[in-house]
Amino acid sequence: MTVRIVDRRFDSKHKSSVNRARFIDRFKGQIRKAVSDAINKRGIRDIDNGEKIGISGKDIGEPQFQHGHGGVWETVRPGNDRFNSGDQVERPQGGGGGQGRGQASQDGEGLDEFMFTLTKDEFLDIFFDELALPNLVKQHLAHIEQYRRVRAGYTQSGVPTNINLARTMRGAAGRRIAVGGPYSAELHKRLFEMEELQQKLADDDPELERLRREIAQLRARIDRVPFVDSFDLRYNNRVKVPQPSTQAVMFCLLDVSGSMDEERKNIAKRFFMLLYLFLRRNYARTEVVFIRHHTVASEVDEDDFFTSRESGGTVVSSALELMYTIIKDRYPSSLWNIYGAQASDGDNWNDDSPRCAELLQQSLLPLTQYFAYIEITDGPPQNLWEEYTKLQTTHGDGFAMQRIANAAEIYPVFRELFKRRV
Repeated sequence: MTVRIVDRRFDSKHKSSVNRARFIDRFKGQIRKAVSDAINKRGIRDIDNGEKIGISGKDIGEPQFQHGHGGVWETVRPGNDRFNSGDQVERPQGGGGGQGRGQASQDGEGLDEFMFTLTKDEFLDIFFDELALPNLVKQHLAHIEQYRRVRAGYTQSGVPTNINLARTMRGAAGRRIAVGGPYSAELHKRLFEMEELQQKLADDDPELERLRREIAQLRARIDRVPFVDSFDLRYNNRVKVPQPSTQAVMFCLLDVSGSMDEERKNIAKRFFMLLYLFLRRNYARTEVVFIRHHTVASEVDEDDFFTSRESGGTVVSSALELMYTIIKDRYPSSLWNIYGAQASDGDNWNDDSPRCAELLQQSLLPLTQYFAYIEITDGPPQNLWEEYTKLQTTHGDGFAMQRIANAAEIYPVFRELFKRRV
């Protein structure tokens, strides 16, 4: 018998949630592109809200089949004042996408975009689809939330499905030997005596009759020893043990020196806002450390990191040195997955750029799972980029570099840096 389950649940607006999920899955490519375009128009504070997106009408159209009229037939179009029977109708010229752009035309037709509203969760699910922290492998037992059941010997009580036959039968055999051992020794003794007396006495001798009764009693006692007793039963024992939970820390390094104008700082902040939302949404045990620097680096909270207007000269190595100090004090690399993301315009004091490359190569990259450098500039590469380029050949997947010229490149660069690796 076939059982069909029809899900008729509704969402908050009393519309079919199943049809909505099916629609999102079917047009995920168009929706992802619309989400990518929408994120470039947003500010830092409203980046995690829902979004009303448009999908071209031609993308959601479906072919339809119908019965043809067949044969030869004529029809009358009401209101026709231009054509006579046998006239050929010209193909409509022009067109229109229904998007409100271009000049007006008296010919052609088109379809308006289909407007679709994504909820906050749907927007973020698509926005962070196929992203992951690279090389997330280390584990720590500091935070325990999950347990798993493992074998832990045997127990005398349990359910029949957990009975261990081998251990039960071995215990039963040992018990029978231990309990029936004295009777078996006595039985062998009586049998030996009877064998000797049978050679000397007649079969109906009272002494032989006595031995026969004792032998029968001993065999009865041995037979009364149960083959398997409830005492012998052994069950596989399973206990719950803590399942280690993976935890990570992300260091966000932001250059707020004088060379970083307001537009570049805004691009950097928007990149870090994406990173912050991505971590908070996908990883429960991830800490974020915010570091701002000009000539001096300082660890700040989330609000100061995104809103403070402090500025100054440029010494990038101060941020890397502070990151190394914090790792040594609070995040041992044997217990934590350590990540770093640095955003700067690349303009650094010339004598300091080699120092930055040295700090990364000798101190930070050996401790981190992944370090990403983002240079925010629309001009040629700066001296910091040139120094960091030398590290890519020696550190492979553990170090990445990207450049952002304008706000439209934030999301593509972010996906490239944190795309899921097989």
